[in-house]
Amino acid sequence: MSDALLETASLHTYYGTSHVLRGIDFQIRPGETVALMGRNGMGKSTLLKTMLGLVRPRMGHVRIWGKDMTRASTHKIVRQGIGYVPEGRGIFPNLSVQENLVMASRSGPDGSGHWTLQRVLETFPRLQERIGNGGWQLSGGEQQMLAIGRALMTNPELLILDEATEGLAPAIAKEIWRIVREIRDTGIATIIVDKNFAALLPLVDRSVILVKGEVVYDGPARDLHAQRDFVHQHLGV
Repeated sequence: MSDALLETASLHTYYGTSHVLRGIDFQIRPGETVALMGRNGMGKSTLLKTMLGLVRPRMGHVRIWGKDMTRASTHKIVRQGIGYVPEGRGIFPNLSVQENLVMASRSGPDGSGHWTLQRVLETFPRLQERIGNGGWQLSGGEQQMLAIGRALMTNPELLILDEATEGLAPAIAKEIWRIVREIRDTGIATIIVDKNFAALLPLVDRSVILVKGEVVYDGPARDLHAQRDFVHQHLGV
């Protein structure tokens, strides 16, 4: 019996005739932090969307806590305890910061409610300062904080961050990494997609690298430090 929180087995996903994911085996265990890496167009976002039911695989399986969720709807999948911060953030521009947060509020699958509005605002002091502002009035960094805070309001056991710091100024990106570290330390499992190799590796337990829809590396993040040629070949860093 697998101890994985979420896992995929032999996952094949297509966009029309384009074969994007080619037999992906992936898993994350409770409390684990995993970096999902690869150059643009290698299948990272497609893997996340397939896990979440936003894209349907042609073959293979997605399981959450051992339960087959391959054909389940997205809302049933996230109700298993998954918070998703999509690329592009997806906040509601006409709602205030508080409204964006409160509308997402719910207990976790085990009934827990550790992430309250107050706790999110304590974690993101900048959001407290902007509590009455509309989503459209926020900077890119503030929008990303709001998107993460909104996901935390669902009291997830797994948080998925797609392009965690893309397009953000270095000082704001540093703040996002601080927050990610805080979240990790609470025991929430996390999958992080980001191009900042140097910032990611100290934060994660494991790294998974995709090349053309296939896994070319799945192992301890620290081991990549000694494989500079391999990293440069597949990540360009």
